[in-house]
Amino acid sequence: MKIIVTGGAGFIGTHLTRRLLSGGHDVTVIDNEYNSTRESVPKGARFVFGDVTKPEDLAPVFAEGADAVCHLAGQVSIIRAFDNPVGDLRTNTEGTINVVRACLEHKVPRLIYASSMTAYGDTDVVPTPESEPCQPDSYYGITKFAAERYVHATAERPDLEFPLTVTSFRMFSVFGPGQAWDNPYQGVLGIFLGKIKRAEPITIFGDGEQTRDFVFIDDIIDGWVGALENPQATSGRIINLGSGRPHSINELAAKVLAAHGIGQGEYDVSHAPKRPGEQRRVQADIRLARATFGWQPKTSFEDGLLATMRWQGGAGPVDGDSGATTTAQNANGEKR
Repeated sequence: MKIIVTGGAGFIGTHLTRRLLSGGHDVTVIDNEYNSTRESVPKGARFVFGDVTKPEDLAPVFAEGADAVCHLAGQVSIIRAFDNPVGDLRTNTEGTINVVRACLEHKVPRLIYASSMTAYGDTDVVPTPESEPCQPDSYYGITKFAAERYVHATAERPDLEFPLTVTSFRMFSVFGPGQAWDNPYQGVLGIFLGKIKRAEPITIFGDGEQTRDFVFIDDIIDGWVGALENPQATSGRIINLGSGRPHSINELAAKVLAAHGIGQGEYDVSHAPKRPGEQRRVQADIRLARATFGWQPKTSFEDGLLATMRWQGGAGPVDGDSGATTTAQNANGEKR
C-alpha cells in the first residue's frame, strides 16, 4: 500500500514506519520536527517537512494519492496543554480535522487515528472498556477525544462520495527503545531515564501510587499493522491498546533504578504536589482488541523495561533477579 504517516519522525511513528517498510509498503512521513528529527526516519521512507495545522503542507502529499493514512502527529504533553491550550487545540483537534479533510478531498479510503487513554478521564471502572463514557479532565484529553469524534462522525456521514474506513486506537502508556529521555514533557519512563543518565534527582508528582498501563512499542505496532491488514474487522471501531496490567509510578521508579544497579534509598527521589489533569487509576480492558482482530500484547513490562534499558546504555536486574528477563502473567494467570 501507499501509506502516509503523520508524525512519522516521532517515537511511535518511526517504529511504525520501519515495520511498514519491512512489509513492502511505500511510506511518506510528514513531520514538523517539533519533538523529533528527520534523521530518525527509517531509510526507505520519504520525508516531507510539514505541519498538520497547515492544510497547504498536507495538500501536495495527499494529492499524490494514498491507500491509507496513519495519523500520529500531535501535541503529546498534558502539562504543555495546560500552559498553551490554544496550541494544543490547534495541533490535536484542528490538525486532525485538516487530515480528515485532506482524506475526503483526495478520497483516501483508510484512516487510523492515534487517540489516547486520557479520553476516559478519572473513571471508577478499572480495567476500563471502550464502552465507558469519556469525561476527560485534562485539556490534552479533551482535544484528543474531540478529534476522535471528528474522525468517526466524518466516516459516518451519509453524503460521502466514497467509503471512508476509520479506526481509533486509545493508546495507553507506550514505552520502549527510541523513547525520548531528554524531553521533560513526554512519557514518565523517558523522564526517569533522562534524570538518571544526567545524575539528576527524580521527582514524583503526587504520592506515586497512581497507576499507569505501560505497553511495549512492538505490541503497539502490531496493533496498527493488524488494523491495516484487517480493515473490515476494525472499521468504525474505537479500540484500547494497553497491556491490561497496572503499575504504580513508585513501582516504575524502583524498577528503573534497579535496572541501573541502584538500590532502594541510594538515589534522590522526592515527591511534589499532584499536577492537574492526571488520572489516578489507569488500566486498559483489552478484550475488544483480542476479539476484533486477534491483537494480544506479547511483551511483559519487565522484558520491555530491560529492552529499553539495554537500548539506553545498559541494564541490571529487574525484580531482584540475576538479569534474565521475566515472564509476566495477565489477569487470568496465563503466561505471555
